[in-house]
Parts: sequence; C-alpha cells; structure tokens
Amino acid sequence: MPKVKIPRKSTVIDMTAMCDVAFLLLSFFILATKQKPPEAVTVISPSSVSNKVAKEEAILITLNKEGKVYLLLGDKAHKEKIIDDVNRLKALGLTPAELAKLKKADFIGLPFNQLKSYLNMTVPMSADKMPGIPTGDSTNNELTDWMRSVVNSYSGENMENLNLLVKGDNAAKYPEFKNVKTAFKKNDIYKFKIVTNPEGVPTDSELYRTATGGDK
Repeated sequence: MPKVKIPRKSTVIDMTAMCDVAFLLLSFFILATKQKPPEAVTVISPSSVSNKVAKEEAILITLNKEGKVYLLLGDKAHKEKIIDDVNRLKALGLTPAELAKLKKADFIGLPFNQLKSYLNMTVPMSADKMPGIPTGDSTNNELTDWMRSVVNSYSGENMENLNLLVKGDNAAKYPEFKNVKTAFKKNDIYKFKIVTNPEGVPTDSELYRTATGGDK
C-alpha cells in the first residue's frame, strides 16, 4: 500500500516584536551607561586589592612617570567655583570667554602663566606636550593654589563630600608624590584616595573572608 506523503509547510516566524524589544534594550543601555571620564595621560598604576570602587564625580590628580601633574575637575558642581576662585586669587585676568573655555576643558596641565596663551590657541595642545602643573618646591607649588580654591569652593559645606583621588604612575618617583601631598597638607586636606589597578583578592586573606561573609 503506497504511503501518503504529507506536504511540508514552511514555518514563518515574525521577528518584528523581538527586534523591537532588542532595539529598546539597546537604546536603554546606551542612554543609561555613563561614559568613562577622560584622562589627561595614560599611567600604569600600582596594583592592590580592595573592596571599594571610587565614585565617578571626583577631583583627580594624575602623576605620570615623568613627574608631570595634571588636574581633572570631575566634580561639576564645584568646577566653575574652583576656576573662578583661582582666576581671582592669582589675578590671571582671564576674560569671560577664556573662563568659559577653561571650564569646558577636560583637564588642566599648565602653569598659571601659560593658561591665557593656551586658551587662545587655534590648535589644542595635547597632554603629552603640556609641562604639567608645577609642584617642584614649596615656593613654586601651584597645585597648592588649586587645592586652596578647591577648599574655598566647599565653603559652608561638609568637606566629607570632597572626593579627592590621586592616580600615580608606577614609575613615578616618591619626591614627586610627596610634593602633591604637600599641596594637600598646606590646605588641611588629609583625606584622599589612591587609584590603583585592582587585583583578585587572595582566598586566604582577611579581606576575602570579610567580603564573602565568613571563613572559607
């Protein structure tokens, strides 16, 4: 007896709904994701283990392997106050247009006497060409002046809200880091965080046991 051949029918799957969902998810992640703040220069930080992550809105001091110091005013709520205060205290004579341009800059890596000419350049200067903020000695540590304006910008506020980070290259020399600390001390700033490259926490360490909630 001959077999009855059942005709095959093609299966059509409507992917419209799935594409809509995928597009909505993609749009959400693009809009919700915060971009990494720009860095003045690339540095290789020393490694450490820690269970804390630095906040994004912070004032970051970067020290590269040549000893150059850069300042990133990520704290947008105080950035304008800091720059206005520096312009007043150091009598920089920056015009409103120059101040507006400086407030839009991602970072600062120049001495005070070069800021005005830098702000009027037609071609922006790259970070590696900048000499950095002078921190050489107690008589010419311009980071001290910047930190004074940072403190002034928090006048009437809780200084505990100041999130100050220091990111130094692994090849940077200690005297250069000490000059950065001197700028802090002269402004009664004794609390700051050091940015390092994270390592895995050893499983036999107290930090690991604390993080996991018991002995392992």
